[in-house]
Amino acid sequence: MDLAKSKVGDRAVYQPGASSVEGLPTILQMFYSHPLPMAKPHWHAQVEVNYIVRGTVHYHIGDHELHLKAGEICLFWGGQPHQLDELSDDAIYAGAHLPLVHFFRMRLPLDISSRLIRGQTLISSATDAADDENFARWHRYAMSGDRTKAEHAVAELLLRLERIAFEPYRMVPEKQENLTNEQVHPQSSRSLARMCDFIAANFLHDIDTVDIAKAADLHPKYAMNLFKKSTGMTLGKYVNLLRLSRAQAMLMRDGANVLQVAMDSGFGSISAFNKSFRHIAGMTPSDFRRDMRVLSAMNVEAIKPSMRRPAPQFHR
Repeated sequence: MDLAKSKVGDRAVYQPGASSVEGLPTILQMFYSHPLPMAKPHWHAQVEVNYIVRGTVHYHIGDHELHLKAGEICLFWGGQPHQLDELSDDAIYAGAHLPLVHFFRMRLPLDISSRLIRGQTLISSATDAADDENFARWHRYAMSGDRTKAEHAVAELLLRLERIAFEPYRMVPEKQENLTNEQVHPQSSRSLARMCDFIAANFLHDIDTVDIAKAADLHPKYAMNLFKKSTGMTLGKYVNLLRLSRAQAMLMRDGANVLQVAMDSGFGSISAFNKSFRHIAGMTPSDFRRDMRVLSAMNVEAIKPSMRRPAPQFHR
């Protein structure tokens, strides 16, 4: 991933980037790196997978927080604002950002997928040395430029994540909902994937529920109910999340104009953009742009020596 760096005091921090997860909300990306703390929460319309290879990390995710240590794996819905705010000096994590089209192709019990999309985090300690090797290899394959290798890495990753349901895991926070422990029907899963495929290709255009349902050969009401039952959110909210994720990254560009960002992100008006952005970020797009530019400018001279040093290489 392309990680923009800034300094807060003597600490480099993560910022949204046009070629990173926020700017490419429909692309599956894998990572294997020393994470950067976040100065502010961010969001993206993918399910995030984190495997802690070494060290510890601490997250604020939605309405809860969690501390993860080496050998633990977690999954959570990135559409809720989340922030990695603390980590050990030796921390290395690996994982991926899964667009919903990939997430719905997994054969996870409905109990897991529904709780994830509704804001809970899945944590499992049922890992072993093979995960260290596999996550490193999947990242190498994904970054190799070889399409066949990249597809193989994705297929193996999804199978590994499906195996989580066969081993001990916990959901946090431990709120209980009346969800059945069934799997999504294969036909329903295919319909969800087709809807997500269409949304991914067209979210920057003026689309509505009728368009989305037609792409999946479904009645609009059935499409709305199926998506809401499976994800806990409406089709409109998911489309908005994709647009907001892209807008978040675009606001970081030099000379970004809020009105132009709104139009280029698929919003029909500046008022609709401001309302949606404030709802998820707690501030206006203009305030977000200002705050992130201040972070970028702070101590920029101090970081130049560290940026000239070769990036650490992780060999597995």
